[in-house]
Amino acid sequence: MPNVIEFAPIFQRQLDLAAVQECTSGWMEPNQSLIIYNGGADVKIPILEMDGLADYDRNQGFVTGSVSLHYETMTMTHDRGTQFLLDAMTVNESGFLATAPAVMGQFQREKVVPEIDACRYSTIAQRAIELDRVRYGYTPTPATILKELDADIVMVREEVGEEEPLVITMSFATASILSQNDKVKRIVDVSNFAKGDLTYKVKSLDGTIPIVPVSSKRLKTAYKFWSARGEEKDKFGFEPLADALDINWIISARKAPIAVSRTDNTRIFDPQTYQQANAWAVDYRRYHDIWIPKNRMGGIMVNIRQAKPAAPVTGNEE
Repeated sequence: MPNVIEFAPIFQRQLDLAAVQECTSGWMEPNQSLIIYNGGADVKIPILEMDGLADYDRNQGFVTGSVSLHYETMTMTHDRGTQFLLDAMTVNESGFLATAPAVMGQFQREKVVPEIDACRYSTIAQRAIELDRVRYGYTPTPATILKELDADIVMVREEVGEEEPLVITMSFATASILSQNDKVKRIVDVSNFAKGDLTYKVKSLDGTIPIVPVSSKRLKTAYKFWSARGEEKDKFGFEPLADALDINWIISARKAPIAVSRTDNTRIFDPQTYQQANAWAVDYRRYHDIWIPKNRMGGIMVNIRQAKPAAPVTGNEE
């Protein structure tokens, strides 16, 4: 069935494009433009290091500094997938070509995109906690939220400067409280925000820092990603860990996080080929991960609702 075979790579490209556009964290993926990716789970991330200025001597001239560009090989730790069966008695060949995109599109919007977002934001939070780029113990109120937000922005500006574009990722609940501040009503504007190949209208602080609203369910510091195997049989998807903390917002230099998400070779089997059932079978497999080079962590600040816990904060569980 050549039309189905030809459909698979088109289907795969559309899934990758949609993932960038639908993830609230999709703006992090353009930072992958300099990485080397040749398929599979491994990527090579460029690390650029250089010396600073030195004194110029009129007799001896310049002091020779060094510039080092090397690539660090990283492995995407999230290798996730599910197989879907569409019964042959209810879906014929033409029906499959019409039904499969709708099924997989809904699966990606409702299951895949929230998991990718949750993984990215929690990973950023964990890295920020490790390197003391976190402020704890703030419960947002209309009267105080702008002051607290400004304090975190200043901490990032001190590291990256005034010209570096920033992004604020904020829970819907916190964004609602921010909108109740009288001063914010005068300094929040609507601006364009590029994500993938599309440009969106979002609220922005002072017309320069976009505010990306995210469900509070995706803004926790740690999650359990179920395997649906062994003792976790029939447990799919993800959920926050019991001791996960609530993230009010994340302020990030736009170039700091490097996020990668790839749909592996999408495989489609017709009912004559698939032997375990009289059904069309679609294999969905996605690699994804996020990294923040250490020299870019100054561009991250995370604000957490709870007080700093006495014990170390739990990380994500696979």
